[in-house]
Amino acid sequence: MPVDLTGKVALVTGAARGIGAAQARLFAALGARVVLTDVLAEAGEGTAASIGPAARFVRHDVTDETGWRTAVAAAVDGFGRLDVLVNNAAVYTTSTIEEEDPARLDVLLRVNLAGPFLGIRAAVPAMRASGGGSIVNMSSQAGLQGIWGHGAYGAAKWGLRGLTRTAAIELGPDGIRVNSVHPGAIATAMTAHLGTEEHPAAPLGRVGKPEEVARLVAFLASDDSSYLTGAELAVDGGASAGRMPALTGKDPDA
Repeated sequence: MPVDLTGKVALVTGAARGIGAAQARLFAALGARVVLTDVLAEAGEGTAASIGPAARFVRHDVTDETGWRTAVAAAVDGFGRLDVLVNNAAVYTTSTIEEEDPARLDVLLRVNLAGPFLGIRAAVPAMRASGGGSIVNMSSQAGLQGIWGHGAYGAAKWGLRGLTRTAAIELGPDGIRVNSVHPGAIATAMTAHLGTEEHPAAPLGRVGKPEEVARLVAFLASDDSSYLTGAELAVDGGASAGRMPALTGKDPDA
């Protein structure tokens, strides 16, 4: 049976483009109504318009608590309820720990960790009023394993993993499920610098597509995952399964 989101109302952050836009489009195609939020207003408005009357856009900085109240109100006032929150908005930079700029670390933590924290706080009352719901936190492969140059980014994404588990425990009695999704290299603006669709470190050998992540998130948003909470689901082509040998057959660290 295909995933069915008919009657559900979702709020997806960072939905102007990339994985968030793919999620919003798929949610609407599966019957949901969707509030898209982003700081990229022009792109966000365009994405919402391309989806149609089942979608609306709200300019929203996830680090702003007042903005969260506005975003949740847009869902409740516009569509009558809130069933799904996808904490997708993120910023991505890399640097060694020694060379990392503390100011950039602060931005990564505020957007990638504090933002979802504020989002959960803002969404819970509306979800309780709806009788429960599903929260999906978009972490990363870097939230499952150490990756060179990902000290600051990885710290935020590991923190989001811990936040997810704690929220699952605290909100379970309210019928609110909380899970984390851990994408690897996905073909978005964030990974455009790679310049290739090949991914030798992933057993599947390629970079993923936003739609492949969106399908997993849609499942977690749906009632088909009704007994799934506190889970950590990797969608990374197997890259986090373990260190692969070099293509020459030699140990890459030898």
